[in-house]
Amino acid sequence: MTRAAHAFLLALRDLPNPRVLRVLVQSLLLTLLIFTATGAALYYGARWALEHWRWLDGVELDMAGVLILLVLIAGSWLLFRAVAIVVVGLFADAIVADVEERHYPDAAARAVDVGWRQNIGLALASLARLIGGNLVALPVYLILLVTGIGTPIFALFVNALLLGRDLEAMVLARHPDRPRFDRPARWSLGLLSAASFVVPVANLLAPILSAAMAVHLLHLRDGDRS
Repeated sequence: MTRAAHAFLLALRDLPNPRVLRVLVQSLLLTLLIFTATGAALYYGARWALEHWRWLDGVELDMAGVLILLVLIAGSWLLFRAVAIVVVGLFADAIVADVEERHYPDAAARAVDVGWRQNIGLALASLARLIGGNLVALPVYLILLVTGIGTPIFALFVNALLLGRDLEAMVLARHPDRPRFDRPARWSLGLLSAASFVVPVANLLAPILSAAMAVHLLHLRDGDRS
C-alpha cells in the first residue's frame, strides 16, 4: 500500500502539467457529453417501455418517471465510472506515454506503440468487466440494502478489484514484457482509484489520476527512476 500511496502522490503532482490538463479537459468533456446522453436515453427509453408494455399498471406515468430518475441518480456513480473508463481508454496511450516520457524516459524508449484499435479493445474489455462484475454482484447488493451502508461498501470492494485489473491492463499494453502486478499492488491501485470515484469533484479527475497512478506504480515496482 505504501508504494501505491507514493504512486498516488506522484500522479497528483502530474495533474497541473499542460499536456495532462489538455487530455483531462478533452476526456472530461467527452465523458460528460456521453454520460448526459446515455442518462437521457435510459430515462426516456424506460418511460417508453413502461407506457408501451404497461409494466407498472396502475402507477401514474409521472410517478414512474420519478422512480426511474431516482434509480438513475442512485446508479449515476456506476454509470459515470463506466463512461469515464471507456473514454479514458481511448486516451490511455497518450496519458501513459506523457507520464513515462517525463518521469521514466528509458522505459518510454522501450515501450510498444499502442494503436487506436487496441485502445478501443481495452476500453470495451473494461466496460464488459464492469457490467459483468456488477451484474454478478447484484444479488449481494440487494441483500445488503437492509444494512444501509453494506451495499456501497461492497460495491467499492467489487469495483476496486475491477479497476485494478483494468488499469494494470492499460499500462502493460505498452510493456507486454513486464510481469503482472502482484495481488496487493493491484488491489491497492484499484482501491485508491475506486475511492477517488466516490468523492465529489475528485471523481471528475479520477480517470486521469488513476491512469497516471498505474504508470507510476508499474515503474516504481520495477525500480525505474521518477
